[in-house]
Amino acid sequence: MGIECQGDFVKIDNKLYPCTVSVAMDLVGGKWKVVILYHLRDAPKRYSELRKELRGVTERTLSLQLKQLEEDGLVSRQVYGEKPPIKVVYSLTDFGKSFAPVLDAILGWGNQIASQKGEFVSASMVGQH
Repeated sequence: MGIECQGDFVKIDNKLYPCTVSVAMDLVGGKWKVVILYHLRDAPKRYSELRKELRGVTERTLSLQLKQLEEDGLVSRQVYGEKPPIKVVYSLTDFGKSFAPVLDAILGWGNQIASQKGEFVSASMVGQH
């Protein structure tokens, strides 16, 4: 019997989950969280750098997702300076870095799907028929 089946629920920080998969998906589920973690995996980045790299994400969504990732301990936020313009840098915590093998698997699977079923197009081609 695996660890996921040892009880009816998994309790973490007073939150109940039906299984360990649910725990993981609560931390990294959604359209942008894994993408944010991917873009932070090699080096810390400023908010503006992330915004440029994550085409299609709104500022509000990026801010909310970063805040959730920070609250869940996957991402750290460092603020430099006291007066505007302040510098804010996001990076993976050790806990966030522990997601790397899963991220590599998702990346490999995404690459396989793109190779077999898709094509890469430039931004200038998007929206044209």
